[in-house]
Amino acid sequence: MTSATDTLGWIRDGQRGLGTRAPEWLSGHRAEALEAFETLGFPTTRDESYRFTSVASIASKTFALASPEAEGADALAAANEITDSAANVVVVNGCYDETLSAFGSLPLGVVVDGLANAFETDASSARDIALGLDYEGLPFAALNAAFLEDGVHVAIPEGAVLTSPIQVVVVTMPEDAPVMAHPRIVIEAGAQSQATVVLSFVGGGSQPYLLNAVTQVRLGAGAVLELVSDQRESEQANHVHHLHAVCEAGALLHARGVTLGGRLVRNDVSAVLEGEGAHATVDGVYLADGDELVDNHTSIDHAVAHCTSHELYKGILAGRGKAVFNGRILVRPDAQKTDAKQTNRALLLSDEATINSNPQLEIFADDVKCTHGAAVGQLDEDAMFYLQARGLNPAQARDMLLHAFANEVLGEISVPELRLALEHRLFSRLNRYLA
Repeated sequence: MTSATDTLGWIRDGQRGLGTRAPEWLSGHRAEALEAFETLGFPTTRDESYRFTSVASIASKTFALASPEAEGADALAAANEITDSAANVVVVNGCYDETLSAFGSLPLGVVVDGLANAFETDASSARDIALGLDYEGLPFAALNAAFLEDGVHVAIPEGAVLTSPIQVVVVTMPEDAPVMAHPRIVIEAGAQSQATVVLSFVGGGSQPYLLNAVTQVRLGAGAVLELVSDQRESEQANHVHHLHAVCEAGALLHARGVTLGGRLVRNDVSAVLEGEGAHATVDGVYLADGDELVDNHTSIDHAVAHCTSHELYKGILAGRGKAVFNGRILVRPDAQKTDAKQTNRALLLSDEATINSNPQLEIFADDVKCTHGAAVGQLDEDAMFYLQARGLNPAQARDMLLHAFANEVLGEISVPELRLALEHRLFSRLNRYLA
């Protein structure tokens, strides 16, 4: 990392634009996080985890802190695909917007609110989770903490079962200059609870912007959470999202990420299995074209015995699209009987598209079952020939194969209307790229 002290005066200026209603402990936390970021600095390609990802498009610009009142944000917030949600919560330029949010039938005890409101009312669990973020190797997470002000707090009590999803729509809308927003989303799922949460990241405008989000999840014993990240930023977006989940005994996490927009996208996903019998499924599908870069870094930490994890990432790259996948599985000395599987596959639809893949297994226990595999290639010529021999034209054959490729991830999304909308959006963008 390079020192940011001399070059990032605009960050200190932006921090002074934060609201004044923060409790004293939060002001102190911001100062400590800013100091940590200034020590870390923006990463460069000399840093191992950013070896193939340059963030010069962020470090070389001056981003002003976005205003929570942005013209056109209401239209973007309304463009979601889930009509029957338990709650539809909207964040505009990093701040919870109560006027754009809507609530359906939430089970008794379920809390869905702005994070600033939770801090003001001294929701100790939300505060403790927010303060527990580790910045090591995560400069953008430290930057998010330096601007920690608002976002969304979801608390699901023990035993609660939500039959409809909670949707969080994160809108970033620049006006006449580049802006940045740093929302924080905190999700607590109590023991034996069940829920689906959809994070939809959308953006507009013609100016570049930085959306630097952090999502923290804690699953109690036996809790089941499906977390879908639906990322469809503008073509000028710099999108950085760090998801950190902790799973207690018997908890089941199904994290699915869909990336369909943004000039520079960096997704860091980490899951810690700290209770026996916990399981994490971490899947992703992404599309990149033109000068777009999508970087997925994942880390699954098997901290105790008898835990399982399955990971599947699939990418489609056209034009000059670039992708990076780095998947790390850590099995600690006491984590016997671990069962972990990681798979990464990418389709290159042009000669200029590239992907750098780096699977990592760090195993410190001897009674485990861990596998990883990576495959990069083009569409199967034999399959294309077979389909065309049965009456399909080349475009139809290609689309059928791509649909089957992506559907291994998309098909697992439990919300039908969201799944269908994401499939439609993926193929609409792809057809535009290949036209």
